[in-house]
Amino acid sequence: MPGSGVTFQHVWKRFSRSERHNALRDLVPAVFARAVSASSSLERDEFWALRDVSFEVRRGEALGIIGPNGAGKSTALKLLTRIMRPTKGVCELRGRIGALIEISAGFHQDLSGRENVFLQGAVMGMKRAEIARKFDEIVEFSGISEFIDTPVKRYSSGMNARLGFSIAAHLDPEVLIIDEVLSVGDYAFQQKAYDRIQEIASRDIIVVLVSHNLERVSQLCSQAILLSQGQAVQTGPVDDVIAGYVQVAGDSHSQTDSAPIRYDRLERTSLQDVPSGGWLTFTLSGTVLDAARVPETAGIGVVVRAMSSGSPLFSLNSNAIDAMIPASPTFVAEVELQMNVTPGMYRLQAVVRDRRTNRILQRGPWTSVKVSGTTVSTGIVQMNPRISFREPGSRQP
Repeated sequence: MPGSGVTFQHVWKRFSRSERHNALRDLVPAVFARAVSASSSLERDEFWALRDVSFEVRRGEALGIIGPNGAGKSTALKLLTRIMRPTKGVCELRGRIGALIEISAGFHQDLSGRENVFLQGAVMGMKRAEIARKFDEIVEFSGISEFIDTPVKRYSSGMNARLGFSIAAHLDPEVLIIDEVLSVGDYAFQQKAYDRIQEIASRDIIVVLVSHNLERVSQLCSQAILLSQGQAVQTGPVDDVIAGYVQVAGDSHSQTDSAPIRYDRLERTSLQDVPSGGWLTFTLSGTVLDAARVPETAGIGVVVRAMSSGSPLFSLNSNAIDAMIPASPTFVAEVELQMNVTPGMYRLQAVVRDRRTNRILQRGPWTSVKVSGTTVSTGIVQMNPRISFREPGSRQP
């Protein structure tokens, strides 16, 4: 794959909130204004979806694009796949592109799944004989063989996603571009799809992935870029960018005076990865707003969630372990948690809990935790399995 690569250099993309023109007298001035305006200024009712964004991806690299909704992630992918053109800057892809950025993956709705496989292959520049050699593998991977001759307009969103990904991932792409669409399929297919992406990335193929699943991004990508309001906030090693994203999100928490205490800071004792089964230590600094209410109503709480799913794995109320908040104006709590979870990314958030009902009164700061190491099992928790064998009929020692 000589010369394959992705270049995104000082790219700007401008949109109008209302592109419709009801009369020629409205259209002509609009076209003229666009023609004479090559600067970065905006006309009325316009906004920048991307502002001076740059990155480069070479062979064998996988780039994750992360950020909140509306950050410009999908716009970047549509520019990469030439669905749109940048207002300013250079957007260049070299190599055969496999893209999955919408559920239908560009399918012709009146054609069957079979016909769309050959159509998409032709769009990618493949000969019919090449597509035919891959056809059975594509259909088997998608798991929709019994519907392959059905028009895709009859497909469910999950079936569209399955076939679309199978085409993009099996027709020998040199650059594979994938949006969050993989979240449409069922869990088993998602896992199979991500396994396929890992296989592709290991073969010196370029991968650009947009996802809100930070754990998947961490597993699949070596580099990442964080977008926010159309700008590149941070670029670099994937775990550093994820940590920066989570920290920014964690700092944006809101607190009110309805609880008798307020958190001022959550600070990890060590910023290094925590080995599976190892101890995580951190401090919670806070202010007592109403000392009279503290003994009856307030407890320090901690919630640990898996970033991949957002599911809570552990919840703590300090009152349950007889750790009482002091009545002094300020406090510092030192917390230790044994991370008996499988390797992955986790979110740890401080909360204020009601002593009697255990209800969360207020959510405080949070941070990311990467649990490292290897495990012989899969799942959420680390149970340190032990297995021994004995001869049939013999007694257990």
